[in-house]
Amino acid sequence: MLDRLKHQPLFLILAGLASLSMLVPAMHAASVENFAVARSFLYTGILGFMLSLVIGLARGTTRPRPPHRDDLGALQALLATFVFLPVLLAVPFHDALRTTTFLNAYFEMVSSLTTTGATLFEHGRLPPSLHLWRAQVAWMGGFLVWVAAAAVMAPLSLGGFEVTAAVTERDAATRLDRFTRAGAVRRVGTFARRLAPVYVGLTGALWLFLILIGDRPFVAVVHAMSTMSTSGISAIGGVEYAGGGIASEMVIFLFLMFGLSRMTFSSDTAGAHQKVWRDPEFRIGIAIAIAVPSLMILRHWIAAFEVQSGEDVTSLLRAFWGGVFTVMSFLTTTGFESAEWDTARSWSGLGTPGMILMGLAMVGGGVATTAGGVKLLRVFALYLAGLRELERLVHPHSIGGSGAMHRRIRRQGALQAWVFFMLFAITLAAATAVLAALGSSFEDSMVMSIAALSTTGPVMTLGAETPINLAALGPWAKSVLCAVMVLGRLELLAIIALMNSDLWRE
Repeated sequence: MLDRLKHQPLFLILAGLASLSMLVPAMHAASVENFAVARSFLYTGILGFMLSLVIGLARGTTRPRPPHRDDLGALQALLATFVFLPVLLAVPFHDALRTTTFLNAYFEMVSSLTTTGATLFEHGRLPPSLHLWRAQVAWMGGFLVWVAAAAVMAPLSLGGFEVTAAVTERDAATRLDRFTRAGAVRRVGTFARRLAPVYVGLTGALWLFLILIGDRPFVAVVHAMSTMSTSGISAIGGVEYAGGGIASEMVIFLFLMFGLSRMTFSSDTAGAHQKVWRDPEFRIGIAIAIAVPSLMILRHWIAAFEVQSGEDVTSLLRAFWGGVFTVMSFLTTTGFESAEWDTARSWSGLGTPGMILMGLAMVGGGVATTAGGVKLLRVFALYLAGLRELERLVHPHSIGGSGAMHRRIRRQGALQAWVFFMLFAITLAAATAVLAALGSSFEDSMVMSIAALSTTGPVMTLGAETPINLAALGPWAKSVLCAVMVLGRLELLAIIALMNSDLWRE
C-alpha cells in the first residue's frame, strides 16, 4: 500500500489528507450541537476522500521519472495545492455558512492555506466550527510550508536557499551523477514524519500554556494554531481580547521566534549546522524587535513634545511591551496586535503607524519558516554586500574576510537577493496598479498588495488609516488578491522556475 502511495501525485495525496481533516470541525460542530455544520464537513470529507481513493486506484502505478522531472512535478503540485485545493476546502465552508458566495468561501480558504489570515467576515458572523476550520487550514498550510521547504525548495535552491547555495553547477552535477535523488513524494513523506512531532508538539504546548494562563480552550487552540502557522487568525478578533492578557502575549511571543529562523526547530536543510544564536536571521529578527519599539519610545522625548501620556515607569514598560510584541508579530507576518499597542502609539505620538507595520511585514521572517515577506536572510545578504562596498570606498584594494560563507553570501547571495527583491517590487507595483484599476483607492490598493504579497492579512486592518472592507470588493479584485496571495506564499522565483525549459526535458 505504501509503495503504491509513493507513485501517486502529491496533489492527490494532499487532497485526500485535506478531506480526512474535515472530520475535526465535523466532530467539533457535533459536540456543540450544530448538526447542519457537522453534516457539511462530514459529507464533504467522506466524498473528497473517496474520490481521491478511487482516482488513486484507477491510476495504478507509474514508472519513476527522472529527478529533474520529479522536481518539476513537486513544484507543480505545490502550485496546484495553493490554487485548486482551496476549491475543495471551500465546499463545506460555503455549505455551512449558506449566506455568502462560493468566491468568498474560496477567498477565505486561499487566505488560510497561504497563512495570510485575511478575512471577509466579522468574527461574530461565523460559527465557532468555521473559525476552527480557518485556523486548521492555516495550520496545515504552515506545516506544508515547513515540509516543502526541506523536500522541494532546498534541493532546487529556491525559497531563500538560493542565497546560501554551497555548490557550483559542476559540483552539483557530479553529486547527482554519484547519487540518485529520492522521489518528491518520498522526500515529502520523510520530512513530514520528521517534522510532524515537532510541529504538533509545539502547537500542543502553546495551547496548554494558554489554557493554564486563563484563555478558553477553544480560543487557545485557535490562537496556538495561528501562532505556529503565522496566520494571525482569531475567533474573538485578536489576542488582545483573550482572557490571559499580557501573560498570553508573552507566551505567544516566545513561540513567534520559530518564525525567525528554521534553526529554532530543525537542522534538516543545507547550511543549518550552527547554533541558533549564531544564525544571522535570528539575530537580525531580535535586533529589529528591540530597535523599532526603542525608537518609538525615544520619539516621545525627541519629536512628540505635545504628547501627554504620563511619563511614569509603568506606562513606559507597557508601551515598550506593546511595541515589542506587535513588531515581532508583524515581522513574522503573523499580524497579532498587542493589547498595549494603543499605549505604544500614544506614547510615541504616532496616530496610525501603518507604514512601520507594512515595512516589517515586507521584511518578513526566516527562510523555510511559515513567515512570508522578502525574508531576513535576503536582507542580511544585501546588508553584507552594502557593508563591503562601504569598506571598499575607504580601502579600495582591501580583501573581504568574515569566512567563506559570508564571502559567498556577499557575492552570489547578494545578487540572488537583489533579483528577488526586484521581482518582489515589480509584483507589488503590478498588483497595486491592477487593484487601483479595478476601483480601489491607491492607498488601499498598496496596503492590500503588501498584505497579500507578504502573507500578512491583518495589515489590511491595521496598515491603512481606516480598516479596508474586503467584503465590498468586486469579484475581480478578490480574484487578483487570491493570485497575489499564492504568489507571496510560493514566491515568484519558484513559478519562474516552472518555466525553465531544462526542467521539461527528459
